[in-house]
Formats: sequence, C-alpha cells, structure tokens
Amino acid sequence: MLIEWTDGFEIRVRTEGNEALISANREGLLSLAAQLTALAEEAPGSHIHYGEYDSLEAGSAELIIEKIP
Repeated sequence: MLIEWTDGFEIRVRTEGNEALISANREGLLSLAAQLTALAEEAPGSHIHYGEYDSLEAGSAELIIEKIP
C-alpha cells in the first residue's frame, strides 16, 4: 500500500480516558483521507501505524487503523 503525505502535514493524536482526539491541519487531513482510501482497497487485516517518530507531532499517542471484514 502506498502511503503518501501532502507537504506541510501536521497531525496530532491525544487520548484521555475512552476518548481519542485526532487534530490535523488541511494537509494532514488530506493525507489521512488519501491513506484511508488506499486502506479501504486492501485486504482485511491490513493496517497503518502512525507514531510520533514517523508521522505524528511530538507527544502524540500512537495510532493504528485496521481494515476489518
């Protein structure tokens, strides 16, 4: 699966209790939209990992999005 990023993206993930908040600028939202569209075409069990060392802002919680059947 091709993971593409729009230049200038910023994405942050915070968790508190049972809530998760994903905050992103325009470029971050466009990047996530393209990646979720790509994930939708993959086999069940396919997933994308997001972490502060590869895609999220410093201090973000890790995020995994998985396609289910």
